[in-house]
Amino acid sequence: MAYDLVIKNGTVVDGSGLPRYRADVGVRHGRIAAIGRIRERAREVLDADGRVVAPGFVDAHTHMDAQVFWDPMGTCSSWHGVTSVVMGNCGFTLAPCAAKDKDLVMRNLERAEDISPEAMNAGIEWTWTTFPEYLDTLDRLPKGINYGGYIGHSALRTYVMGERAFEAAASDDDLALMERELRDAIRAGALGFTTSRSPSHETMDRRPVASRVATWNEVRRLVGAMGEMGAGIFEIAGEAVGRTADDREGLREYHGRLRDLAVASGVPITWGLFSRREAPGIWRAYLDLLDETAAAGGRMFAQVHSRALAVVLSFRTNLPFDRLPVWKDLRALPLAEQQQRLRDPELRRRLVEAARERDQRRAIGAEPRATGYEWIFVMDTPEGPHRSIAEIARERTADPVETMIDLALERDLDRFFLQPIANEDQDHALELMRHPRTVVTFSDSGAHVSQIMDASLQTHLLSHWVRQKQAFTLEQAVRMLTLVPATLWGFADRGLVREGMAADLVVFDPDRVAPEMPDVVYDLPAGARRLVQKARGYAATVVNGEVVLRDGTPTGALPGRLLRGPLAARS
Repeated sequence: MAYDLVIKNGTVVDGSGLPRYRADVGVRHGRIAAIGRIRERAREVLDADGRVVAPGFVDAHTHMDAQVFWDPMGTCSSWHGVTSVVMGNCGFTLAPCAAKDKDLVMRNLERAEDISPEAMNAGIEWTWTTFPEYLDTLDRLPKGINYGGYIGHSALRTYVMGERAFEAAASDDDLALMERELRDAIRAGALGFTTSRSPSHETMDRRPVASRVATWNEVRRLVGAMGEMGAGIFEIAGEAVGRTADDREGLREYHGRLRDLAVASGVPITWGLFSRREAPGIWRAYLDLLDETAAAGGRMFAQVHSRALAVVLSFRTNLPFDRLPVWKDLRALPLAEQQQRLRDPELRRRLVEAARERDQRRAIGAEPRATGYEWIFVMDTPEGPHRSIAEIARERTADPVETMIDLALERDLDRFFLQPIANEDQDHALELMRHPRTVVTFSDSGAHVSQIMDASLQTHLLSHWVRQKQAFTLEQAVRMLTLVPATLWGFADRGLVREGMAADLVVFDPDRVAPEMPDVVYDLPAGARRLVQKARGYAATVVNGEVVLRDGTPTGALPGRLLRGPLAARS
C-alpha cells in the first residue's frame, strides 16, 4: 500500500491517556491508515525521531467567526498545535443576519469581543442571510484547519426582532420565529446554541448585548427545541451572581435554573469557569453544580484555562489610563512622538497625577482594570516568574506610574505588562483542570485581539504543567487537549491516533515546546492591530492528512473542513 504521508520514528501519544509507544503513522486519503513499522513508500515522509506524534488539539472556545474570512490558518491557535476550533461562543455569531442589517451584529461584537467593525467590513463579503447559508459560505472558504460553529443568541434575536432586540422581551411570535431559525441551524450543522447573560458583554454605547435582554423563559424554550431534536450543545456566558455574601441566594437560584434546564432538556450545558480574587470560593460552588447536575441526570461540563487570564498592557496596545484626558491626548499621537514626549518632566508629572483618577466607564471583559500595582506585572519572559510594578517601584523609591513609564522607555515602548483578571491563584487553576467534569479549552481566539493573548493555553499546559511542574503526565495532558474536547463536542473521528480516524496530527518536541513572547502586528483587514503569540517546539501540524505548518511556517496547504453537527451528517 502506498501512503500519502508517513510520519516515521516518532513516539506516539495517542490521546487515550494510555502509555506512549514508538511507531510510524501512515496516512492515506486524509485518514490514518496504519500505525506500526511502515516500510512502504509514501509521497511525503516526516522524520519524527525524538518527537511526539499526537492528535491535533481541539480549541473549543473561540470567536473566529469573522477571522476565518481573512485568516484560513486560524492563528494564533494553529501555532499552538490546534487543528480544530469551535466558534460562535457567548451568543456572538455573524448569522442569521442579512447584509443590510450587519451593523446590528457588529454592535454586539465591537466592545464585548473587541472585534473591529472596520476589519469586518473590509474583510468579509456578506453573502448570506440565514444560518444554513452562512455554513454553506464557510464550507466554500479555503481553510487550513477545521472549523465548527454554534448559532448565537444575540444574532438570532436581532435577526428576528431588529432594534427591539436590544430593549424588549420577545413576543410569542418572536419566539416562534427564533425557534424555527434555531431548528434550521441545527439541521444544517450548527454544533449548538450559545447565549450571554454576563454584564461583561456590552455594546459601545454601554447597553446590554441583545441576548442579555432575553428572559430565562426565552432561553429555556430555545434550549428545549434542541432537546426535542436530540442534538446540540448549549453554551452560556453566565450571570454575575454570588459575588458577595449577600448574593448567595441568587447564586443558588441561578444554579438551580441551570441544573433543571440540563435535566429537563437533556441538552449538554457548558460554560467557562475561573477563580477570581474578588469572588473567593465561588468557583467551588460551580464545581459542586457539575456534580449535582450529573447526580440529577443532566449533562454539564465547565471550560477551564491552564493559567491566569491576563490583560496584556503596553504602549503599543492598551493601558489602564488611556481614557483619562491627559493620557488620551498623549495616546492619540504616533508611538515615536509618545516616546519623545514621555521624557518631558512636566508632562510626566501631569500623567502621574492624572493616573490617580478613576475612569468613570466600568471595565468589562478583557479591558484594562483600574490600576492596582501589586497586580500589574512586567512581562519580560512568556512564563515568568514576573515581578510586580509595586515591587519595582518600591526598589526605585518611585511612583508606580512613573516606574511603568520608565520601564517602557527602557525598551523604546516595546515592553509588555500583565494584569491578571482571573485564575490569579495557580493552585486553583490546577484544581480546576483536575476536576473530572472540566475541559481545558478557553482561548477566546479571534476576540479581545488587542487585549489578551490566551491562545497559548495548550502550549502552556505542556511546557508549564507537564515539563516544569510535573503536575500531569504527557499522556494525561494530551488526552485533555484532544480526546476530551473532541468527545464532548461530538467530533467522533478526531482526538485519537487510531486507524480510520481523521489524520489531524501534531508533531512536537516535549523538551522544547513553549510559548514565545507576544507581539503586536497590524495584519487584520483595514490595518487593524492584534496581539499574536507563536510557539517553539512544534515541528509539524497535519490537518486531514496534509502538512499545513512546518516549524510554525504555513506550507500553503488548505485541507481544513467545516465540522457540521450530527443532524447534518444524517441528511
